[in-house]
Amino acid sequence: MSQPLFWMLTGCALFAIGLYGLAVRSHLLHRILALNVMGTGCFMVLVATAARSSPPDPVPHAMVLTGIVVAVSATAFALALLLRLHAVTGRTGLDGPDGRRGGDS
Repeated sequence: MSQPLFWMLTGCALFAIGLYGLAVRSHLLHRILALNVMGTGCFMVLVATAARSSPPDPVPHAMVLTGIVVAVSATAFALALLLRLHAVTGRTGLDGPDGRRGGDS
């Protein structure tokens, strides 16, 4: 197995783990972290795709650097919204399908 293929599969596995965490967890902090894990998986796939060509393509690497900056900014914004939600409602989770409150702190 070549290294780019290994990193592509690792990125796909990270994306799947993040997707599972996003679907299963009701606590909003866990969901934010799951979105970050999914983004990291996408970044790994992009870098591995760029590394397959000889010489490596610099455009996907630039896209990943830009994506990291955007992901950090979006995470900071999401955490600020989570703090505001907690200050207003006292909750940090979403309602479950049966109407129970989830993620109370």
